[in-house]
Amino acid sequence: MSSTAARRRKAAVRQSRRNAGPPKKIKAKGIWSIGDRIGVVVAWVSGLLLCIIAASITLFMGWKGIQYVTWDVVSNSPVASLEQAKTGGFLDPIIGTLLLTILGGLIATPVGVAVALWLTEYGRPSPLARFVEAGVEVIAGTPSIVLAIFGLLIYQQGFMAPFSFTAVGGEVFGRSFFAAGAAMSLIALPFVVGGTREGLNSIPKHIREASYALGKDKASTIRRVLLPSARRGIATGSTLGIARIAGDTAVVVVLLGASLQISPEGTIPGLDVLRGTGSTLTSYVFVNSPAGEGNAPEKAYAAAFVLLMIVIVLNLVVSRLTKKGQHVWG
Repeated sequence: MSSTAARRRKAAVRQSRRNAGPPKKIKAKGIWSIGDRIGVVVAWVSGLLLCIIAASITLFMGWKGIQYVTWDVVSNSPVASLEQAKTGGFLDPIIGTLLLTILGGLIATPVGVAVALWLTEYGRPSPLARFVEAGVEVIAGTPSIVLAIFGLLIYQQGFMAPFSFTAVGGEVFGRSFFAAGAAMSLIALPFVVGGTREGLNSIPKHIREASYALGKDKASTIRRVLLPSARRGIATGSTLGIARIAGDTAVVVVLLGASLQISPEGTIPGLDVLRGTGSTLTSYVFVNSPAGEGNAPEKAYAAAFVLLMIVIVLNLVVSRLTKKGQHVWG
C-alpha cells in the first residue's frame, strides 16, 4: 500500500513538472549598489593617479638628470667653489651612499630576521613578545631625526671613541659611518621584520608538521625549510629597508657630518673610512638643490638621477633573484 502511494506521488510530481514547462530564464539584474560602484571608481582612480605620479617623478628626474650626467661628475670628487663649473663631481657621495646602505643592511637584516623568527615561531614568553612587537612599531613610527639625535648621544661617549671621529684633544664627535650605519639599521629594521614575518606566516602549517614527522627538530626546520621558503619576504623587507636608508638625509647630516668629501680617521686601511665622516647622494642633492646653498642645481639633478637609478637597479636585482625562491603552496 505504501509503495502504491509512493508511485502515485512520483507520478504527480512528474506531471506537475511537465505542466510547468521549461524553467524561465531570470533576467540578470545589477547586484552592485551605488556605493559599491563609487568605491570601484575611486579605487581605479587612486591606482591610476599613483601610477601617474610615480611615472611623472621618474620621467622628470630622468629628463632633468640625464642632461647633466657625465663621466666627469661621476668620477670626480666634489670641490668647494662658488662657480658650478668648478665644484667637481659627486664620486664621494656615491661611495658614501653605497657604504651606508651596505653597513645598515648588514646590521638590520640578520637582526630583523632573528627577531621575526622568534616572534613567529616561538613568541615565548608572551609579555616579552608583545613588548618586542611594540618596540618594533615604535621604531617604525619614530622620525629619523630623533634616531639620529639618540645615536649622536650614544656615540659621543668616550667608550665609543674607536668607532667615531675624534679630535686631536680626544674629544669624541660621535660622527662616523659606523654611527650613521647603526642609526640607519634602526630605520630598516621594521621593514625586515615585517617582510620576514609575512613570508613565514605564508608557509602552511602542514609544511612544518611534515618536517617534524621526518624527524627534524625545530632548529633544523627553521634553517632548512622555513628560511629558504621565506626568502622572498626577507628579500622584499631588506630591499625596502635599504631603499629607506639610501633616501634618508637627517641621519646623514647629524651622524655623518654631510661633508663634501670622505674624511678618513685613523691609519688602518678600510677602518679609517668607516671611522671618518662624509656624505651621501641625498645630502649632496639637498645642499646643491635650487633651495640649498651649494649653488650647483644641475649637478643636484644629476645626483638625484643617479640615486634614483641605484634604487631601481636594487629592486630589479632583488626581484630577479627572489623569483627562483617563490613557492606556490597547495
